[in-house]
Amino acid sequence: MHSTVESLAETRRDWRRPLRYLWRTPWVFVHVIVAVPLALVAFSPIGRRVSLRSERLDHWLQRWWSGGIVRRCGFRIVREGEPLPGAVLFAANHVSWLDIELMHSQRVMSFVAKAEIARWPLIGWLARRAGTIFHRRGSGHSLNAVMEQAVERLRGGTAVGVFPEGGTGPGDRLRTFHARIFQTAADAQVMVQPVAISYGHDGKMDLRVPFAPGESFFANAVRLIGDAGAEARVRFLDPVPMSADGRRQTAEAVRAAIARALDCAEHA
Repeated sequence: MHSTVESLAETRRDWRRPLRYLWRTPWVFVHVIVAVPLALVAFSPIGRRVSLRSERLDHWLQRWWSGGIVRRCGFRIVREGEPLPGAVLFAANHVSWLDIELMHSQRVMSFVAKAEIARWPLIGWLARRAGTIFHRRGSGHSLNAVMEQAVERLRGGTAVGVFPEGGTGPGDRLRTFHARIFQTAADAQVMVQPVAISYGHDGKMDLRVPFAPGESFFANAVRLIGDAGAEARVRFLDPVPMSADGRRQTAEAVRAAIARALDCAEHA
């Protein structure tokens, strides 16, 4: 498998990048601009009360917009399995900032995400409006507050999505899954559904998708818009009940299930 450096070198030699920018950039711009009026409708009382195709209008709009931004960046969404209904803790590997949008395109949920996202242009505003639970990494006090909010959402019937690795990884292997976040499922007495996320072709991971060392959100987004098209694959795996042996065993079971689905190394 190519290294990230080799993949980025191939990107720079791609003569078709300017053509992709010419085609995709206007669509991305239009899609982002459309987000503002859609959000005002989706998060209004009207959006919560009106149904469309047996789904709440605000949920349908969120899924439509999230799926659209993934597609505008050149990805074809492929889903395997079914997301569980109701209050569920979805635990996924973390490859890209697109992961949240990819999962949101299939099932509306409250995400636990790093606090820096709240400051990203437009994305941060949309995330706040969508009920994202922000966490300051490295802060025990922040994690306690995050867990309290997550349990409250789950007990209220809202699904919650988490990335137990605590940050984006290289894509071709998994990092350690932090066990503490799984306590929320035990406290709320809900199931945990592992979610395996990958980007690439024919099941092979495209190492150009993750953040390059020192790369900002804006630089990564611009680069992805010009990259060759690929699949964005989201796999909803069999649910994992909370282990009687504790949250660490649950975290390892979820991690092992995702590693098998991705056919990647369990140990980074």
